[in-house]
Amino acid sequence: MPAAFVSFRTRWGAAVCAQTQQTRNPTLWVTEWAPEPRDIYWQNLSIPFVSISVRKLIVVVSFFFLTVFFLIPIALVQSLANIEGIEKAAPFLKPLIEIRIIKSFIQGFLAGIVLKIFLILLPMILMLMSKFEGFVSLSALQRRSASKYYIFLLVNVFLGSIIAGTAFEQLNSFIHQSANEIPKTVGVSIPMKATFFITYIMIDGWAGIAGEILRLKPLIFYHFKNLFLVKTEKDRDEAMDPGSIEFAISEPRIQLYFLLGLVYAVVTPFLLPFILVFFGLAYVVFRHQIINVYNQEYESAAAFWPDVNCRIITALIISQLLLLGLLSTKHAAISTPLLVPLPVLTIWFHRFCKNRYEPAFVKYPLQEAIMKDTLDHVREPNLDMKAYLLNAYVHPVFKDGENDDKVPGDEEFENILVPTKRQSRKGTPVPSKFGCSSPPSLPDAVQ
Repeated sequence: MPAAFVSFRTRWGAAVCAQTQQTRNPTLWVTEWAPEPRDIYWQNLSIPFVSISVRKLIVVVSFFFLTVFFLIPIALVQSLANIEGIEKAAPFLKPLIEIRIIKSFIQGFLAGIVLKIFLILLPMILMLMSKFEGFVSLSALQRRSASKYYIFLLVNVFLGSIIAGTAFEQLNSFIHQSANEIPKTVGVSIPMKATFFITYIMIDGWAGIAGEILRLKPLIFYHFKNLFLVKTEKDRDEAMDPGSIEFAISEPRIQLYFLLGLVYAVVTPFLLPFILVFFGLAYVVFRHQIINVYNQEYESAAAFWPDVNCRIITALIISQLLLLGLLSTKHAAISTPLLVPLPVLTIWFHRFCKNRYEPAFVKYPLQEAIMKDTLDHVREPNLDMKAYLLNAYVHPVFKDGENDDKVPGDEEFENILVPTKRQSRKGTPVPSKFGCSSPPSLPDAVQ
């Protein structure tokens, strides 16, 4: 395959190579920081550079049509997920619908349940699209999939649910009005949808957290595997593997609830207790699961944070714009111009933070590299990384079947990660005397 892992004796050498252009033709030899050995997605290393650009264009177009056309079935089904829609489509069900319990269920929970059913297969589709794009690490795949999922939730769940009516009525209302009227239309619809989002938070958020702590799906899968597939002790250990936290699914959902909290904090504060209960439960449950249940699949050096921060800023700007649209429909329209600087200042603050702090997640300063190289030389003058570097990036097919999850080489550098309470053979990290998330001198670059 047209790719190679290059190991260096010093961090300074790796930083210079990974962050500079090697040839006059920038597409001839592309260098970038290599992910850690467990984070590599080996299937995508053989994709040519030009093919990656074409694949990304195809995925962008496909995702656009998926997001737009997914509004149609969701809007049509949600229009039927109410009493009037059901009575119009099936008049013979009217006596059954008029029963008090059934009527309360339809008015309160049916729309949220229908929307949740439509979103079940979506994360799998988005992950396949991210793999097709050609990213070479699992963390990059999950970051890209999380970005797509958040955009989808923002357009279809948030904006699509705020605008009342079917998809065709929504399109018709926007076509036959000026652009200045769109914020007013959205502003009027926001308070009317507070009840729907309360039920959605209870169904998707509260129930999702309860399912996370119960883990019924992994339990059922384990018993099926134990009944039909488990033949050896290694098979049993793989069947019992709890996996790792699904950032591509959990993080966008949390960001959506954060957006709902910002939007409705001023419009309908009654929704805030439901948001606060969700975040309280989520903190307790995920903290327990990460410490005691999940295995750490890889270490990405906080690569998710720039995306998370960008989505937080996006939520702030959206809430401010919608507040402007809402105030323009009320008697407080005179005060609306006074709030216009608010999104402008938020964007300026984001640009300042992006220029000041984002390079720390993308670049590796040569000053920092030299300092750490000097400290390593003083603290460990006889440190030999050859044994680790020799086998760290060996393809899994060349590893022994009994040690697929272990990196051959010097034992003192094996599985150096953040220690957790749960110990398993699958890959639970052990404490490191170096106190770092990767071996002290493992700066590699992908060619």
